[in-house]
Amino acid sequence: MKCPYCGKLNSRVIDSRLSRTELEIRRRRECQSCLRRFTTYEKVEDVPVMIIKKDGRRENFVRGKILAGIQKACEKRTISIDQMEGVVDDIERDLRDNNEKEVASRELGEKIMKRLHAMDDVAYVRFASVYREFKDVDDFINELKRLTPGKDKTDN
Repeated sequence: MKCPYCGKLNSRVIDSRLSRTELEIRRRRECQSCLRRFTTYEKVEDVPVMIIKKDGRRENFVRGKILAGIQKACEKRTISIDQMEGVVDDIERDLRDNNEKEVASRELGEKIMKRLHAMDDVAYVRFASVYREFKDVDDFINELKRLTPGKDKTDN
C-alpha cells in the first residue's frame, strides 16, 4: 500500500478490524519509511447497481451521493452521521440482498423517505420536497397533513 505522506510502497498492517457493517475491513498501517500511520479500508468488489433515472438514463449507485442528500435533509437536526450512514448501509444491504442490478430512482427515493420518516419528520419533509419536486407551499401543506392525520386546524 502506497503511503499517502511520502509515497513509498512499504507499509505494514498494525491493526485490522471489521467495520460496523461487517462488509469491509479497516486496517491501520504504518509506513516503514516515514513511520507515519494511516487507515485503509478493504471491501469486496460488488457488481454495480444501476439507478434508472426518471428520463430513462442509467447511472451507477453512488453511496456518497445518497449520503449527501440525506445529510442535506438532516442539516441542523439531532441526527448523527452514524445514523445517516446507517440509512445508506441499510439501503445498500437491501439492494445487495435482493440481488438487484437495476433499481428505479423512484423506488430508491421511497426507500430513503421511509427510513427518514421513521427517524425525523422534518428531515423526511425536506427530502420529500426535493425528491417529489414540490412546486409550492400547497405541496408542503399537503405532505404535512399526511404526516399529522387527525390533527385539527384549531389544535394550536
